Amino acid sequence: MEKIEDIIKRGAANIIDVRTPGEFSGGHVAGSINIPLNTLPAKMDEIKDLENIVLCCASGARSRSAYDFLSSNGIDCYDLGSWMNVNYIANN
Repeated sequence: MEKIEDIIKRGAANIIDVRTPGEFSGGHVAGSINIPLNTLPAKMDEIKDLENIVLCCASGARSRSAYDFLSSNGIDCYDLGSWMNVNYIANN
């Protein structure tokens, strides 16, 4: 099975940044989408059909909460913590 790092590097990951729009506009992984943590329940129809979902935020706390929520609703995803971690993987 392909590692999530390789999926990110080849641009096949759906990176969801769960920070606020203001935080997101201050810097984010190229190609990521901003779905703030508190809006995840309303976005389930949009998220449920995505593959290779990678979650990130500022430090990892919100992405962990997002991971717990999505996983408990049957959605496969990966929590990689800080968006800077994901950005590093994508660019190295």
